[in-house]
Amino acid sequence: MKKILLAASAAAAFAAMPASAADLGARYNYNKAPAYAAPIWTWTGFYVGAHLGGAFGGNYNFNGLALSDNDARFMGGVQAGADWQFYGNWVVGAEGQYSWLSRNNASAVFPAGYVYSNDQRGLGSITARLGYSFGAALVYVKGGYAYSDNRDVVTFAGVPIAFALDSGHSSGWTIGGGAEYMFAPSWSVKAEYQYYDFGDSRFVAPAALVPFGAFHNDEHTLKVGVNYRFNFSSPVVARY
Repeated sequence: MKKILLAASAAAAFAAMPASAADLGARYNYNKAPAYAAPIWTWTGFYVGAHLGGAFGGNYNFNGLALSDNDARFMGGVQAGADWQFYGNWVVGAEGQYSWLSRNNASAVFPAGYVYSNDQRGLGSITARLGYSFGAALVYVKGGYAYSDNRDVVTFAGVPIAFALDSGHSSGWTIGGGAEYMFAPSWSVKAEYQYYDFGDSRFVAPAALVPFGAFHNDEHTLKVGVNYRFNFSSPVVARY
């Protein structure tokens, strides 16, 4: 009887072993490796920023009578704009920008004691821009309206007098281009060249200055800047 009971117990234990092993395997948890996340950068959004650089005036003259002090000047200012990325890598946008100039006292001394001075205090622009994105990097061209903040003065024997120009040389056009790099979420840096052209101006009064013809107004600028981009807390992520 004891032998029968022992044999039955052994058979029952042996029969239960696969079920226990199966239960043990079901309870053991294997974690999968996390999926690779590749960043997909997007330039869509608004931004504000600041810049520093230099401005270089052209060789202005009145029929060969040169204006003095056309050396490079320090410039610094602010910008704001918006971009929209479309068709994969293309970026279109608009930007407003204003730069203060450190100094500009270009002047010309005419015969008979007349002196013309042009104090250009700032440059502004409203431009459209088109670029192509290489992920975190963007190259672009831009162009549009330009503004020059001028203060013109004519003196005779040291006394300011009334005068008139056929053009206020305050409104013109601009074109340029540059590159921008998104070095951190919401932050980007840029380097940019921009040319400003405000056309020709000539005196229509006083009569003594009319024969001296026109002078051209233009500026070449080089700038570096930084932008803070809204809605760029992190790049879009593609999971595989």
